[in-house]
Amino acid sequence: MTAIGKVSIGDQVPVRVMGIINASPESFYKNSIKITNEEIAKTSIKMQDNGAKIIDVGAMSTAPYLETIISVEEETKRMELAVKAVKSSCDLPVSVDTPRSSVAKEAITFGADAINDITGLKYDANLADIVSESRLPVIIGAFDNNQSLSALGKISGTIKTLKQSLLIAKRAKITNDNIIIDPSIGFFRAEGKNPFFTRIKDLPWYIRDIEVISKLNELKTLSKPICISISRKSFIGSLFNLKTKERLIPSVVSEVISVLNGANIIRTHDVKETVQALTMLELLH
Repeated sequence: MTAIGKVSIGDQVPVRVMGIINASPESFYKNSIKITNEEIAKTSIKMQDNGAKIIDVGAMSTAPYLETIISVEEETKRMELAVKAVKSSCDLPVSVDTPRSSVAKEAITFGADAINDITGLKYDANLADIVSESRLPVIIGAFDNNQSLSALGKISGTIKTLKQSLLIAKRAKITNDNIIIDPSIGFFRAEGKNPFFTRIKDLPWYIRDIEVISKLNELKTLSKPICISISRKSFIGSLFNLKTKERLIPSVVSEVISVLNGANIIRTHDVKETVQALTMLELLH
């Protein structure tokens, strides 16, 4: 069975809540930004107490609509601080959110338990080998760097991009049990300001995100655990004209629907509320 650290992931075990800590001042949700050792440690303890089972650390924002590229050195420095702060303050395993192989390699030496690559091993050709050698699990995001697949905005386009990444993983000899898939909510767009998004023209991007959440169970054909990150994403803002700080309720509803449709990991900024919602779902469903 797939596991991050000692936390098993899959359909036979409860849905796992993954708390987000951004050690990147440029991140889109300002409340998630924690840049000092003390802030990160305090947040980690709180997330563990509130029911998170994994913490995901990011040191460079990949939000498509922001200009967020920083140097590899700066990302590595931030990642080292964050991973060490989490590991020293709580018992939860840590996944590191980076598309860069050199950052991932360093993060592994700092104690990372998983790699989370929104670009599905396609942005950095060396990342697949780094993951394979580490024998750690990887979360593979749906991403098409060539924009070559037809009907990319449809769920079928998401499945095609993920199949490409699964082939890259197979060639690098990443074991099946070490692969988790993510449909990359918010990363399929008509335009963007960095290289970490998939350009689509067949659907408005917010319609694509709704389609993926509502048809998430179709990803089960890939036979991998599903991680999804919806928390306070911009499609919610676009639908309801809400600022980031106002998007909690639609976020939690979307997370609950995702679980009903087969999600195994919910990556969220709002651990307490998400855990409460999923506990209530379990009691009632």
